[in-house]
Formats: sequence, C-alpha cells, structure tokens
Amino acid sequence: MGVVQVRASFEEYVRARTHALLRVAYLVTGDPHDAEDLVQSALETAATRWSHLNDPEAYLRRAIYTKAISRWRYRRARPPETLTATPPESAAEPDHDTRLVLLSALRRLTVKQRAVLVLRYYEDRTEVEAAILLGVSTGTVKSQTRHALRRLRELAPELADLMVEAR
Repeated sequence: MGVVQVRASFEEYVRARTHALLRVAYLVTGDPHDAEDLVQSALETAATRWSHLNDPEAYLRRAIYTKAISRWRYRRARPPETLTATPPESAAEPDHDTRLVLLSALRRLTVKQRAVLVLRYYEDRTEVEAAILLGVSTGTVKSQTRHALRRLRELAPELADLMVEAR
C-alpha cells in the first residue's frame, strides 16, 4: 500500500469511527473535553503505525484506555489546582525594602552558603541534587543550609517571616 492509500484509509476510518471512539472515551472519562483529547491523542499514535495495524479498532480502544489511566495517575499524583484572585508569584513577592535587606544579608554569607540556599530554595532542588551540582556530600549541603539560615537570622532578624516559609 502506498503512502497516499494509507493516508486515505486512515482518513476514511477516522470519519467513520470517530463518533464511536468518542463515546467510549466519554464513558471512560466522564468529560466530553477529556474524551476529545483522548481520542485525538490515540488517533495521533495510530496514524504513525496505521499501515502496520491489523485491528485498528482494538488498537485505538486500548490506546484510549491506557492514556486515560495514565492521565488519571498523573492527576492523582499532582495536587489539585486552585484559582486565586492574584497569581501566587505576585502574592508572595516581598516588597522592595525586604528585598534590599535580603540581598544585603545574602552578600554577607560565604559563597558556598549562598550557593546552597539558591539551589535549595530558589531553584527548589533536593539536597541530593544540590550536593551533586556542588560536588559535595549531602551532609555538607544540610549543614551549610543550617548554618546559612542561622546566619541570615542573625544578620536580618526582620526576615524571620520569610525564613519560616522556607522551612
């Protein structure tokens, strides 16, 4: 079968069976928009393998089921999103004076302490990731973090509210 024939066969199948696939996907998800997304994704996968499929209906239904399960697992693993009046980035932004105090205090830390704080709290790295990036042990990252936060508390006690959030 040539490329043109494969494409025509696929397009004919899509026209004939999309509605049935949407019904199956809707029964699986319970949401018409998620159903459309699942069918679209399954059809994309099938399109690349179309000339090799013996039973396209079975392939597409299985793709719909497995993709639905994968999405369910992904959503279950992530915390639910909540809408707020202001984006979290702008709501959590410290004012200009607080930034200046923080910058001044950070400049008085050692380079290693600043690096650990940036990796752990700004880049949101784990202790292990920070240790690998810095070429030190995990224990060093833990102790440097502890020393840096203690030093920040001494240098700028007015930043105590920010450091409580960082724990």
